[in-house]
Amino acid sequence: MSSKELVKFAGVQKTYDGNTLVVRDLNLDIQSGEFLSLLGPSGSGKTTTLMMLAGFESPTAGEIFLAGRPITKTPPHKRNFGMVFQNYALFPHMSVADNVAYPLRVRKLGKSEREAKVKRALGMVQMGGMGARYPGQLSGGQQQRVALARALVFDPQLVLMDEPLGALDKQLREHMQIELKALHRQLGLTFVYVTHDQSEALTMSDRVAVFHDGAIQQIDAVTRLYETPANRFVAGFVGDNTVVDGTVFAVNGSQCELRLACGSALSGLNVNAASNSNAVQACIRPERIGVHLGDAKPADNSLPAMVGDVIYFGDHLRLRCTLKGQLDATVKIPLSSNAIPQPGQTVWLHLPPEHLRIYL
Repeated sequence: MSSKELVKFAGVQKTYDGNTLVVRDLNLDIQSGEFLSLLGPSGSGKTTTLMMLAGFESPTAGEIFLAGRPITKTPPHKRNFGMVFQNYALFPHMSVADNVAYPLRVRKLGKSEREAKVKRALGMVQMGGMGARYPGQLSGGQQQRVALARALVFDPQLVLMDEPLGALDKQLREHMQIELKALHRQLGLTFVYVTHDQSEALTMSDRVAVFHDGAIQQIDAVTRLYETPANRFVAGFVGDNTVVDGTVFAVNGSQCELRLACGSALSGLNVNAASNSNAVQACIRPERIGVHLGDAKPADNSLPAMVGDVIYFGDHLRLRCTLKGQLDATVKIPLSSNAIPQPGQTVWLHLPPEHLRIYL
């Protein structure tokens, strides 16, 4: 992937009522050729950010640059961006080929060039030979492919997608995620993709920007985002977490120790520079927790727990465990585990300090 910056948001803000900022002081660089996902819950500002980039919304303050040139006042049809929506937005009275050709007609390309580009675009999305059909004759997945072909047919600088797979069933959605990622790699275009589905963002993206309350909480490569969340919100929103509450009683460089209400002590990474007496949350991914049977405490950073449920997930087992004075802990163990605890059984949960992240 090229390190060349294609899009830059500089101090961008957006308000609709003059009081509440939907997007707050956004500074974001999008690299040429990358697959960037904007991830966040409803109302976090991710879709507004995409709409400002597309030109359908105007920033209240700040500037958006494309290849170093300001585009804040450039109308959408002059930005040369492909756009894919959740509801497909196909013309029902037009054939598949005519739907895909529409952006080329607007650009006044000749018939032979249009036909060649439409054929190529439909081939890209595995819809060759279906040009004569109408949207009403297609499945949801096929309609989404047509919408994608229409966004790609005029060789855009940038492809913008707003929850494009949200209306598809789970199996088809996962299949389309893999196809979209492969298509991105094949074309080398820049994709900006809005989603509220964290597994979708992790599956497809080179980088993910996590939005909350109108601001980016963290932007990072997917592995770093998952393994090293920057704050409580990112840790809770991206992936599963087991969380315990406590109070810091010692700080040792990049680590700190906390005391739980039950009296147990844990050591972990001091992510947000917590100080003595601070109330904190310690978060760990469920697959990082070790489960030990027997009465003897296996190691430091271990807590006693009772197994509530053992749930089969196909590729792993998920335990729901009760901790004294805490919310239930979720633990993931492989199917190949030698000893699988049973509901009602007492176990020890080992929370390795290098994977236990402590947040203010």
